[in-house]
Amino acid sequence: MQKAILTSLIAVGAAMAAWAAPAPTILTIKETISDTAIVYPESFETDTRAMRENWYIRNYTALDTEVDDVVSDNTSDEVFIERLKALPTEIEMVYNPIVRSYIEMYITRRRDLVETMLGMSMYYMPIFEQALEKEGMPLELKYLPVIESALNPVAVSRAGATGLWQFMIGTAKGLGLEVNTLIDERRDPYRSSEMAARYLKELYGIYGDWSLAIAAYNCGPGNVNKALRRAGADSGDSGKKDYWEIYYYLPRETRGYVPAFIAANYVMTYFKCHNISPGLAKKPLITDTISIDRRVHFNQISAVLNMPVEEIRVLNPQYRKDIIPGNVHPYKLILPSQQVYSYIMSEDSILAYDSNKYALRTVVTPASYDENQGGSYERKAVTKYHKVRRGESLSVIARKYGVTVSSIKRANGLRGDGIQRGQLLKITTNQRVRVKDVAQGEKTTSTKTKSTKKQATRRHKVKSGETLSEIAMKYRGVTVADIRRANGIRGSRIRAGQTLLIPVK
Repeated sequence: MQKAILTSLIAVGAAMAAWAAPAPTILTIKETISDTAIVYPESFETDTRAMRENWYIRNYTALDTEVDDVVSDNTSDEVFIERLKALPTEIEMVYNPIVRSYIEMYITRRRDLVETMLGMSMYYMPIFEQALEKEGMPLELKYLPVIESALNPVAVSRAGATGLWQFMIGTAKGLGLEVNTLIDERRDPYRSSEMAARYLKELYGIYGDWSLAIAAYNCGPGNVNKALRRAGADSGDSGKKDYWEIYYYLPRETRGYVPAFIAANYVMTYFKCHNISPGLAKKPLITDTISIDRRVHFNQISAVLNMPVEEIRVLNPQYRKDIIPGNVHPYKLILPSQQVYSYIMSEDSILAYDSNKYALRTVVTPASYDENQGGSYERKAVTKYHKVRRGESLSVIARKYGVTVSSIKRANGLRGDGIQRGQLLKITTNQRVRVKDVAQGEKTTSTKTKSTKKQATRRHKVKSGETLSEIAMKYRGVTVADIRRANGIRGSRIRAGQTLLIPVK
């Protein structure tokens, strides 16, 4: 009995304590929330080795070798909190175990990715800042492409989102970006940044909260609205408008999006505190823009201006097939400033370079078929001459002409494989050619004429609709029978285009 009374008193005491304890607030949720099933963005899987082969990284940046590259992962929560608090941002930079997990991912396992992004940021960050400033958006949003694409303009997600800001094709077209076989403005740093800033402004206008707007950018307003409804329905509170309160109602991939954004702001600011080597500029890249109103291929620009195709691609990633379709409407071409004037002065030479190869045919007339041309085909040795271009090797040239390297060496008296740019090489290759034969009937008739009557003949090409009697009437003293004998014809059938022998009397 006493034991039962004691148990009841303990239960009542626990209930009173629970009633007296303060309910969790938004602030405590933000600071203490945790997640055991974190899904990291696809940008964490970026192949850093491939990114470092980027033409811009190789030619315009270098890592700071004076940084002591030692992993430091013993930073306390208090230090993280103070550093995030010191960031001059409008968007709230809260700290909790989820945010810490993303920061640790960047400063430990993906340090190489951060180093590469720091190098790329020297070119892309001013573009992002300009677009955000134009729309009056917080400049810290410039780090969204860090988690979206790892600053890779041609990145494509498993879902098909493309470009620095990872737009789906439907969203991109809805914002006015051009996407087709030749052009993908999702990959254009300037155009995509303008539309991303405008889209973020619209999302903030809907929610009035930057965390919710950023989440909606990732998963769409529909999913955020659904999470808000579910969170309000489950708690009986329809007024919940905080990202951290609806965290577990969001899609799994989106839950970590805001924490990843906070971590990106942290690591791109405090990388030196964790011995991460920053990208340093070898030389400044100053670019300018020119309007192109003609169809031109990158290879034509590269050959005439003597600049690498990779450089043109890095500066103009929106052209998917290396073709600028300026014949449709004017398009922008970005080049290093010193090359813009060269392009203007050399435009005619650029358009004329290999024009037969790169020109777009608009009207094509099919070749006519002449049944009476007869003949057979044989392979014949043909000699051609090839001027060596920059970067070409004997094996590349041999594949181009369908010959062997040894045959090129023999034809040019070469011992080794060394060739020089501008060198003229003799190429001997086989080509299929048609050998015309004299028609059998013509040959027989001609022989008979010479051996018997030695009668002269002339030729007549049958026109559409002509008959033997009409043809005979055109030639004085010639009958249908004469034409039949001269051509070995039994009936009256002839074909348009057929050549007939006409006896001259």
